[in-house]
Amino acid sequence: MEVEIKSVKKEDNVLTATLGLIRQSVELAELSADVYEHLQTPMRFIEVAVPVEMDDGKIKVFTGYRSQHNNVFGPYKGGIRYHHNVTTDSIKALSMWMTLKCSLVDVPFGGGKGAVVCDPYSLSQKEKEKLTRGYVRALGSFIGPETDIPAPDVATDAQVMAWIADEYSTIMREPSFGVVTGKPLAVGGCVGRKEATGRGCFFVTREAAKAFNIPFEHARIAIQGFGNVGSNAAILFAEAGSPIVAVSDISGGIYNSEGVDIYSLLQHVEETGFVKGFPGCEEITNDELLAIDCDVLIPAALENQITGTNADQVKAKIVIEGANGPTTPEADQILKSKNVLVVPDILANSGGVTVSYFEWVQNNYGFRWDLETVNRRLEEKMIDAFKMVYGFYCERCNGFDMRTGAYMYSIQRLAEAMHYRGWLRNGTHKN
Repeated sequence: MEVEIKSVKKEDNVLTATLGLIRQSVELAELSADVYEHLQTPMRFIEVAVPVEMDDGKIKVFTGYRSQHNNVFGPYKGGIRYHHNVTTDSIKALSMWMTLKCSLVDVPFGGGKGAVVCDPYSLSQKEKEKLTRGYVRALGSFIGPETDIPAPDVATDAQVMAWIADEYSTIMREPSFGVVTGKPLAVGGCVGRKEATGRGCFFVTREAAKAFNIPFEHARIAIQGFGNVGSNAAILFAEAGSPIVAVSDISGGIYNSEGVDIYSLLQHVEETGFVKGFPGCEEITNDELLAIDCDVLIPAALENQITGTNADQVKAKIVIEGANGPTTPEADQILKSKNVLVVPDILANSGGVTVSYFEWVQNNYGFRWDLETVNRRLEEKMIDAFKMVYGFYCERCNGFDMRTGAYMYSIQRLAEAMHYRGWLRNGTHKN
């Protein structure tokens, strides 16, 4: 069956791109059109107003969102981000990716995503807490341990999750810490959760290097984004002996052909807040990092970083998507033509939701696993998922990229579940 692959222009938004990929994957897998009908829009999209008394005594009203995409496998699951550049379409797309991600790694969650439109770095700690608690009160019964389980995302952390858990418990009049994951250990968090997304990226990179016959201990790594995901992955690469030749954050980037001393860089970032100015390295821009001569490129920042305008400059053999949506569909086609393997976000950064699932299970049963158990089970999950998706891609996706394979594999699992739950009128496949 021939399917037209439509390019998504830079000015098109991420939701348009995501819907195009979902539709294409449904058609390639020869699934019923009803599958796309269920997946093309969230089951519920919530917009709330959150009034906050600021430190100067003035009232400021913030806008909050929560997208609940699909719960065929279980409760909605997805992070909450605090960011000034948030749109309804981006939040919907992010919730769709969570649905696909949970299906791909076989955890019993659906896709959700939330956000508050704000500049988190201009808020005091007191204002941030008021905003968080107000957001929870506004969402009310739309979240819960068996309904929708938020987690940290951009500019939110374990402390924010603790405020959410406390406010929700106050509303429910009983301790209910399972309402969120990514909490501090003192209130039901899971060891290894903070590092989980970066650790998952590490495991997937190692498996991809094997598939491309690249000696992992000599693989030259470039990481765009040195937040939670990028920095934790960098530590693991350093421990494995893989040289990290370039790193960047919002301040800019650094390059050292012999490899950056990651432990010294972490100390520099702790002291200054940024990568920029780290001694012994050449300063580069984020755009220059994407074109660095390396074996593995890990975009771990924000969406739409590798596009149709710069994809032809990528020299890496493998791209591991630590961030959500860093590569546009047009860039995917260019990278495919260059024989660059792109390990898609719904696989590459699924370590976070996997360990969130572990945290949720521990909260439900009232016991805790040790770090060795968490990391071992995460490694098993990530290796199994990579092998399944890569094998499916090699077998079924001749002429298409690994993202298409991941989407097809995930959507087929979703279609099967929707069929057994009675959501599809005419079965999973075309008549």
